[in-house]
Amino acid sequence: MSRVRRPSEPSRRDFYLRLVRASAWYDLVVTAGFATPWTYALVHGVLTSLGEALGVGGLPQADPMQVLYANLLGSVVVVWALLRIVRPLPVHGLFDGAARALFALWQAYALTQGATGVLWFFLVVEASACVAQLLPWWRGRAADATGAPVLPPRAARG
Repeated sequence: MSRVRRPSEPSRRDFYLRLVRASAWYDLVVTAGFATPWTYALVHGVLTSLGEALGVGGLPQADPMQVLYANLLGSVVVVWALLRIVRPLPVHGLFDGAARALFALWQAYALTQGATGVLWFFLVVEASACVAQLLPWWRGRAADATGAPVLPPRAARG
Protein backbone atom coordinates (compact mmCIF):
# COMPACT_ATOMS: atom_id res chain seq x y z
CA MET A 1 0.00 0.00 0.00
CA SER A 2 1.41 3.39 -0.92
CA ARG A 3 1.39 6.25 1.54
CA VAL A 4 0.01 9.63 0.63
CA ARG A 5 2.74 12.21 1.05
CA ARG A 6 2.18 15.78 2.04
CA PRO A 7 3.08 18.20 -0.71
CA SER A 8 6.37 19.95 -0.30
CA GLU A 9 6.37 23.59 0.69
CA PRO A 10 7.30 24.80 -2.83
CA SER A 11 4.35 22.91 -4.35
CA ARG A 12 2.00 24.36 -1.71
CA ARG A 13 3.31 27.81 -2.48
CA ASP A 14 2.89 27.21 -6.23
CA PHE A 15 -0.69 26.07 -5.67
CA TYR A 16 -1.41 29.16 -3.58
CA LEU A 17 0.07 31.46 -6.23
CA ARG A 18 -2.09 29.77 -8.89
CA LEU A 19 -5.09 30.47 -6.64
CA VAL A 20 -4.07 34.14 -6.31
CA ARG A 21 -3.66 34.39 -10.10
CA ALA A 22 -6.99 32.61 -10.78
CA SER A 23 -8.85 35.00 -8.50
CA ALA A 24 -7.20 37.87 -10.36
CA TRP A 25 -8.37 36.52 -13.72
CA TYR A 26 -11.91 36.25 -12.32
CA ASP A 27 -11.71 39.87 -11.15
CA LEU A 28 -10.39 41.04 -14.49
CA VAL A 29 -13.12 39.30 -16.49
CA VAL A 30 -15.94 40.33 -14.17
CA THR A 31 -14.94 43.94 -13.51
CA ALA A 32 -13.31 45.11 -16.75
CA GLY A 33 -16.74 46.15 -18.01
CA PHE A 34 -17.16 48.47 -15.05
CA ALA A 35 -14.02 50.47 -15.88
CA THR A 36 -15.48 52.88 -18.46
CA PRO A 37 -18.85 54.60 -18.81
CA TRP A 38 -19.44 52.95 -22.19
CA THR A 39 -18.70 49.41 -21.09
CA TYR A 40 -20.60 49.94 -17.84
CA ALA A 41 -23.72 50.82 -19.85
CA LEU A 42 -23.44 47.40 -21.52
CA VAL A 43 -22.80 45.56 -18.22
CA HIS A 44 -25.67 47.44 -16.57
CA GLY A 45 -28.02 46.32 -19.34
CA VAL A 46 -26.87 42.69 -19.17
CA LEU A 47 -27.16 42.51 -15.37
CA THR A 48 -30.59 44.14 -15.46
CA SER A 49 -31.82 41.72 -18.13
CA LEU A 50 -30.37 38.76 -16.25
CA GLY A 51 -31.95 39.80 -12.98
CA GLU A 52 -35.34 40.32 -14.61
CA ALA A 53 -35.12 36.99 -16.47
CA LEU A 54 -34.29 35.19 -13.23
CA GLY A 55 -37.02 37.03 -11.36
CA VAL A 56 -34.63 38.51 -8.81
CA GLY A 57 -34.81 42.13 -9.98
CA GLY A 58 -32.73 44.34 -12.21
CA LEU A 59 -30.42 47.20 -11.41
CA PRO A 60 -31.78 50.67 -10.72
CA GLN A 61 -31.65 53.24 -13.52
CA ALA A 62 -28.02 54.35 -13.95
CA ASP A 63 -27.31 57.92 -12.92
CA PRO A 64 -24.02 59.85 -13.20
CA MET A 65 -22.94 59.08 -9.61
CA GLN A 66 -23.65 55.35 -9.97
CA VAL A 67 -21.65 55.31 -13.20
CA LEU A 68 -18.79 57.21 -11.54
CA TYR A 69 -18.59 54.76 -8.62
CA ALA A 70 -18.84 51.77 -10.96
CA ASN A 71 -15.99 53.21 -13.06
CA LEU A 72 -13.84 53.89 -9.99
CA LEU A 73 -14.42 50.36 -8.68
CA GLY A 74 -13.75 48.84 -12.09
CA SER A 75 -10.57 50.82 -12.64
CA VAL A 76 -9.06 49.97 -9.26
CA VAL A 77 -10.00 46.29 -9.45
CA VAL A 78 -8.63 45.95 -13.00
CA VAL A 79 -5.27 47.40 -11.91
CA TRP A 80 -5.21 45.19 -8.78
CA ALA A 81 -6.06 42.15 -10.92
CA LEU A 82 -3.29 42.91 -13.42
CA LEU A 83 -0.74 43.18 -10.59
CA ARG A 84 -1.76 39.73 -9.29
CA ILE A 85 -1.65 38.24 -12.79
CA VAL A 86 1.75 39.68 -13.71
CA ARG A 87 3.44 39.35 -10.30
CA PRO A 88 1.48 37.13 -7.91
CA LEU A 89 2.89 37.02 -4.40
CA PRO A 90 1.55 35.20 -1.36
CA VAL A 91 1.00 38.51 0.41
CA HIS A 92 -1.25 39.57 -2.49
CA GLY A 93 -3.50 36.64 -1.57
CA LEU A 94 -3.64 37.87 2.02
CA PHE A 95 -4.66 41.38 1.01
CA ASP A 96 -7.02 40.13 -1.68
CA GLY A 97 -8.68 37.84 0.85
CA ALA A 98 -9.16 40.78 3.21
CA ALA A 99 -10.62 42.91 0.41
CA ARG A 100 -12.98 40.08 -0.53
CA ALA A 101 -14.16 39.84 3.07
CA LEU A 102 -15.07 43.53 2.90
CA PHE A 103 -16.73 43.15 -0.50
CA ALA A 104 -18.76 40.18 0.74
CA LEU A 105 -19.80 42.10 3.86
CA TRP A 106 -21.06 45.07 1.84
CA GLN A 107 -22.75 42.82 -0.71
CA ALA A 108 -24.59 41.01 2.09
CA TYR A 109 -25.59 44.37 3.56
CA ALA A 110 -26.89 45.53 0.16
CA LEU A 111 -28.95 42.34 -0.15
CA THR A 112 -30.55 43.03 3.24
CA GLN A 113 -31.43 46.51 1.96
CA GLY A 114 -33.28 45.18 -1.10
CA ALA A 115 -30.55 45.07 -3.76
CA THR A 116 -31.11 42.85 -6.78
CA GLY A 117 -30.75 39.12 -6.17
CA VAL A 118 -28.17 38.97 -8.97
CA LEU A 119 -25.78 40.03 -6.22
CA TRP A 120 -26.04 36.55 -4.65
CA PHE A 121 -23.80 35.09 -7.38
CA PHE A 122 -21.09 37.66 -6.68
CA LEU A 123 -21.43 37.23 -2.92
CA VAL A 124 -20.90 33.47 -3.15
CA VAL A 125 -17.79 33.91 -5.32
CA GLU A 126 -16.36 36.63 -3.07
CA ALA A 127 -16.92 34.63 0.11
CA SER A 128 -15.47 31.46 -1.43
CA ALA A 129 -12.35 33.20 -2.73
CA CYS A 130 -11.98 35.00 0.62
CA VAL A 131 -11.94 31.72 2.52
CA ALA A 132 -9.64 30.03 0.00
CA GLN A 133 -7.08 32.84 0.24
CA LEU A 134 -7.25 33.53 3.99
CA LEU A 135 -7.54 30.00 5.35
CA PRO A 136 -3.88 29.12 4.70
CA TRP A 137 -2.81 32.26 6.56
CA TRP A 138 -5.13 31.50 9.46
CA ARG A 139 -3.92 27.91 9.65
CA GLY A 140 -0.31 29.00 9.38
CA ARG A 141 -0.72 31.54 12.15
CA ALA A 142 -2.26 28.91 14.39
CA ALA A 143 0.60 26.48 13.70
CA ASP A 144 3.52 28.89 14.12
CA ALA A 145 4.29 30.33 17.54
CA THR A 146 6.07 33.33 15.99
CA GLY A 147 2.90 34.40 14.20
CA ALA A 148 4.49 33.99 10.78
CA PRO A 149 2.24 32.12 8.36
CA VAL A 150 3.47 28.63 7.60
CA LEU A 151 1.48 28.46 4.38
CA PRO A 152 2.19 30.10 2.02
CA PRO A 153 5.91 30.14 2.75
CA ARG A 154 8.25 33.04 2.11
CA ALA A 155 5.38 35.54 2.01
CA ALA A 156 7.55 38.47 2.96
CA ARG A 157 10.15 37.79 0.29
CA GLY A 158 7.73 36.90 -2.53
